[in-house]
Amino acid sequence: MIRLAILGTGSMAQQHADRLKEIAGVRLVACCDVDQARVHAFAQHNTIPHAYTDVAALLAAGGLDAVTIVAADAAHKDLAVRAARHGLHILCEKPLAANAAEANAMVQAVRAAKVVNLVNFSYRASAALYKARDLVAAGALGELRHVEASYLQGWLTRAVWHTKQPISPGALWRMSAAQSKGDLGDLGVHILDFMTFVAGAPCEIACHTTSLPKGLPGNKYKGVLLDANDSFVASLRFANGALGVVHSSRWATGPNNSIRLRVYGTAGALVVDLDSAWHTLQACCGKDVPAGRWRTLRCAKVPSIYQRFIRSVRTGTPGTPDFADGWRIQVYLDACLAAAARGRAVRV
Repeated sequence: MIRLAILGTGSMAQQHADRLKEIAGVRLVACCDVDQARVHAFAQHNTIPHAYTDVAALLAAGGLDAVTIVAADAAHKDLAVRAARHGLHILCEKPLAANAAEANAMVQAVRAAKVVNLVNFSYRASAALYKARDLVAAGALGELRHVEASYLQGWLTRAVWHTKQPISPGALWRMSAAQSKGDLGDLGVHILDFMTFVAGAPCEIACHTTSLPKGLPGNKYKGVLLDANDSFVASLRFANGALGVVHSSRWATGPNNSIRLRVYGTAGALVVDLDSAWHTLQACCGKDVPAGRWRTLRCAKVPSIYQRFIRSVRTGTPGTPDFADGWRIQVYLDACLAAAARGRAVRV
C-alpha cells in the first residue's frame, strides 16, 4: 500500500486524486492547503481522513510514503525540500519552480534524500511524442533543419466578462503578472518540453511576449491588474544551426486546447497533432519524401505520469520526466523571460 498526501487542493488537485485512486494499492491519507474551507471540502469529497492547513503538521504526523505537490508555483520549492527531508517520494506539478535556481535546489534536495521525483509534464502521456523522439534519435529524419511547436487557446476571445459571468479564480491568477508568468509560464513550459524532448537542447533563445487589453476599465478585474503575458513567440537555435519556433496565445479564436509539433530534417519530417490523436503521428520519410507522401503511424500507449510515479515508488527505480528534466525546462523558460526583457537572444 502506497500512502500518499496531496499538497494543495485547488482545481488541478482533483485530477491528481481521481487518477491516483484508479491505481490499485494507492491510498490517499492526507491533504493540505492554507485555505481551511477548501481543504476540508476536498478531504470530504475524496474520503481523505486527514486534512491540514500546516504542512509542518502534516509531515510531523508521519504515516506517508509519497506526496504530490499541486500548490502555487512559488510554493513548490519549499514543499519539495521539506518532503524530501522526510524521505518522501514526490510528484510535482509544472513548472517545477518559480525559476531555475529554485528548481536546482529541488534537484539537489531529492538527490540527497535519494527519493523518487517526477514532474507532471502532462503531454508526455502522448505515445506519439515518444515515437517522434525515437524516429529522430534513430536518424529517420536525417539531420534536423527546422522545428515548430505551438500551443493555442481561445478562451480570452470568449471572455467571460463579456457575458457578465464572474471570472473564475483559475482564470484570474493566470492573467496577473503578480501571480503567474502568464501564457509563457503556464503553456510555454509544456511546449518547451514537448519540442526539446524530441529535437534536443537549444543553445540560444530569443523571445517576444505581449499582454493585450482585456476591454475592462484600467485593465483590472476586482482590483487585479490583468497584465500577465497572454501571447509569446520564441525562436531557438540548435548547435547544428537548425532553427526552432515555439509560439502560444490565449487569443487564438476557435481552438480550445490545440497542441502541435512539426519536425523537419534532411531525410524526412513528422507531425504530432494532439487535436487529431495522442497515439498516432504523421510521417514523411525515406522513399515517401520525393512524392511528398505522408503516412499515419500508430503508437503503443504509454503509462500516465501517475502510473509511472507509483511504479517508480514501488520499484525504487528512477522515472521520467524527473526534477532534473523540470530544471532544464525552467532554464529555457528563464532564458525566454530574460530574452524578452532584454530584447535580444540569450545563450543557454
